[in-house]
Amino acid sequence: MNYVIAVLPDRIQAEAAYTALEKAGLPLDKISILGKGYQTADEFGFIDPSQQARKQAQLMSYWLVPFGFIAGYVFNELTQIELFPWAGVLGNHLIGGVFGAIAGGMGSLFIGGGSGIAFGSGDALPYRNRLKQGKYLVVVKGAPNVTNQASRILKELNPENLQGYVDPTQPREK
Repeated sequence: MNYVIAVLPDRIQAEAAYTALEKAGLPLDKISILGKGYQTADEFGFIDPSQQARKQAQLMSYWLVPFGFIAGYVFNELTQIELFPWAGVLGNHLIGGVFGAIAGGMGSLFIGGGSGIAFGSGDALPYRNRLKQGKYLVVVKGAPNVTNQASRILKELNPENLQGYVDPTQPREK
């Protein structure tokens, strides 16, 4: 699936773009307007960076927490550090493992969550920010011939930004 996204400064220009695409014979079910009074970024399916970050942190925690526990246990066993005298040898090893698991959880939260916010959103975050600024997006999705025709039409309207994408998760249309 290919996409063309045009950023337009106001509702009037977004509607004019929609009308121009409609007059050119493009299928209306492939054209979307995003902005105030139209679809939101969530309704359209733009990735929410914070949701992606939570997902990334959770995935990292599945292997970092157990690895941290094992590393903490082994570290305490090798160094023979007595964390709490009342816990005994095995208890101190287990407490070292718990501290390692906590460190693994913190690593998944800060590294997995931080990188999810920084890199997990792709171009969705700038488009979300433009929508928050009151701008409008006209999105055309479809086969390459549809998006190429839409690009030519939208270029004539002088959008603030015009960008094309190919969705790598979808099979290519011909």
